[in-house]
Amino acid sequence: MVEIIMYSTRFCPYCISADRLLNRKGVPINKIAVDHDPDMWATMEKLSGRSTVPQIFIGNYHVGGYDDLAALERNGKLDPLLGPIPGASLA
Repeated sequence: MVEIIMYSTRFCPYCISADRLLNRKGVPINKIAVDHDPDMWATMEKLSGRSTVPQIFIGNYHVGGYDDLAALERNGKLDPLLGPIPGASLA
């Protein structure tokens, strides 16, 4: 399974929505809180080229924020990025 990294803050509604969507998929998320960590926020900005949260990476692919993640889901492109999910039905 591919690694999912989400840079987020604790109370951001978009971060919470992204977390919920990915949890419904049954995938583990490596959440990196940037609320009180200016160095980690700077790392997030450098990697993503953006200064807003969440910033989501699936493997080496930079998804972007929640709106980008939701668009992938709506267009049927999120599941292929996530790859096989352990315990998911193949039927």
